[in-house]
Amino acid sequence: MKVFITGGAGFIGSHFAEYFQKLGDEITILDNFSTGSSKNLELIDFSGEMVHGDIRDSEIVEPLIKKSDLVLHMAAALGVDTIMSDTIKSISTNIYGSEIILQAASKYKKRIVIASTSEIYGKNSKQPLSEDDDRVIGTPQNFRWSYSDAKAIEESIARVLFLEKKLPVTTVRFFNTIGPRQTGKYGMVVPKFIASALKGEDVNVYGEGKQTRVFCHVSDAISGVVSLLNNDKSIGEVFNIGGVGEISILDLADKVIKLTGSASKVVKIPYENAYPEGYEDMQRRVPDISKIEKYTNWKPQFNLDQAIVDILENR
Repeated sequence: MKVFITGGAGFIGSHFAEYFQKLGDEITILDNFSTGSSKNLELIDFSGEMVHGDIRDSEIVEPLIKKSDLVLHMAAALGVDTIMSDTIKSISTNIYGSEIILQAASKYKKRIVIASTSEIYGKNSKQPLSEDDDRVIGTPQNFRWSYSDAKAIEESIARVLFLEKKLPVTTVRFFNTIGPRQTGKYGMVVPKFIASALKGEDVNVYGEGKQTRVFCHVSDAISGVVSLLNNDKSIGEVFNIGGVGEISILDLADKVIKLTGSASKVVKIPYENAYPEGYEDMQRRVPDISKIEKYTNWKPQFNLDQAIVDILENR
């Protein structure tokens, strides 16, 4: 099979490349290396085709999709830090870039999976969050929400192309995926905590640390997507992919310090000292994964402790 992965040099994208390479499939990656890294491909001994380019360039995208059998659209401007610091470019990448990918997949009738995010739900306080729950978003003047808005538009484009053009698309909403090769550079909390703990530096927790999340090992995320690819009933549908076991960020910091054997201390940092004025955080974000379980019998296999240990062993 010929597999085309946008953002294939990134964290999740490189794990997909590793998975399909082990199956003996022919892989092509498109990445502009804004958040991806050539080191990720070196670590998996990537032997496929690597194209350095932007998903907003249709002249590059169309031929690559035309020759593929499966498209995994993992490229995005991601991470709160990226969205807050380079908002307009992030919006362009996440909307216009995704439209280019989806329109090309529709033109050539290619099976495609698009990576959406738990950010879709915004600050909806209803927990756990299921796929048909409403989005609760703050004022557009607070551009922290532009990532959620852009990914929602991406999902809408996918839905319209499915209904009008029969595009064989499945949308997956990843909830706090973690694992080896993830960087803390763009605000991802687990690798940031681990990096600080291993250096013996303070582990900085924003706010009071009472906000809670559920983390999912990247291997579980990959197996979840593969389970959907193996079920044609997933076409046209949206699925949460997340782990189990809710934990506060403060408890997460303590856990990382314990598992790394670090002497680091936890320090609480006010939000206003870390982000521009008006930044909002979600107090809880818990995935309802009953839909994917119903469709494919998929369940996550790794708990948080196992994921952290796996990250440490593969540094």
